[in-house]
Amino acid sequence: MEPLQRTPLFPHYAAFPAVRCIDFGGWELPVQFTGIQQEHDAVRRQAGLFDVSHMGEFLVTGMYAEAFLQQMTTNDIANLAAGQAQYTLMCYPNGGVVDDLLVYKYSDDQFMLVVNASNIDKDWAWLQDHIIGDVVMENRSRVTALLALQGPLASAILSRVTDADTGSLASFHFIHPAVVCGVPALVSRTGYTGEDGFEIYAPADQAGIVWKGLLAAGHGDGLIPAGLGARDTLRFEARLPLYGQELSPDISPLEAGLGYFVKLLKGDFIGRGALLEQQKLGLTRKLVGLELIDRGIPRPHYPVYADGSLIGEVTTGTQSPSLKRNLGLAMIKMDYTALDTEVLVEIRGKMLRARIVKTPFYKNTPASGKGVTAP
Repeated sequence: MEPLQRTPLFPHYAAFPAVRCIDFGGWELPVQFTGIQQEHDAVRRQAGLFDVSHMGEFLVTGMYAEAFLQQMTTNDIANLAAGQAQYTLMCYPNGGVVDDLLVYKYSDDQFMLVVNASNIDKDWAWLQDHIIGDVVMENRSRVTALLALQGPLASAILSRVTDADTGSLASFHFIHPAVVCGVPALVSRTGYTGEDGFEIYAPADQAGIVWKGLLAAGHGDGLIPAGLGARDTLRFEARLPLYGQELSPDISPLEAGLGYFVKLLKGDFIGRGALLEQQKLGLTRKLVGLELIDRGIPRPHYPVYADGSLIGEVTTGTQSPSLKRNLGLAMIKMDYTALDTEVLVEIRGKMLRARIVKTPFYKNTPASGKGVTAP
């Protein structure tokens, strides 16, 4: 077996005696530092600090960089000005999803892509296979650390450790170069929690300085480190997709409810033909929210039934830490997607009643939120 990979911040986890790490796609990452409920609540009420340095970062440069990314992604890169970021997706020719990602525009001929950790090698190969013109790519994943400072007090905390005007930074905009805790960084107003917040990209060998500096600056405000458990419950409540659950090679962006990020009129891109056809013919299934009526918690891959037939499956489910309701996201047949439609979820051999409910389950008015308030 290959040894688990560790982020540059792994040595700092030991400062928290209750930390619990798991194998997450080949990475040894903290599922919690103190407890998922406490960390979830901190992000909703004060602030939490996430180590997401396992994510991948690719630099894409060249005169044809924009044209290349227009061909590879579903959103419209031409809408970006320097200093802006964009949520987008890469699709296969059949409309299924290679990955969902962020694109940062440094200049007309220089961009940064931020991809999911489990897809770094796959995404790199996919992009390399389709490269055009003078485009050059550089994989910066190993030398880049990524910290996410999220929550209603994130802006106030960050302002104490940087001279950059992060407080007036608009959603999906970034400052580069910036200095955070004395370390050169890129600071963007983006995140994956449904709350206001920032993502801070810094050199891997200086990540510990930023981590400790932010925790010290926010200590009096209740800032605590947060792990994968809270990251998942937070993004779930805000209906933000997780690749491998709400998105996959077998699930299109339209089925996942991400049509806003698919600009079919921008011109050709990989997967456009299939997505146009899907739009023309109409969806046969889509992602919906559901709430258990009977006592039980839906989990990924639990079957969903109606009228005696299998109509889909749960993609994500849990007891919502904010709402204390047993909720799930499910990919089901269109005939059963109307609000308040009753369905059955099979949980350990029992058929439990559930109803289709509105999503997102939780909605703040954040300055950021990957996939929620992205421009």
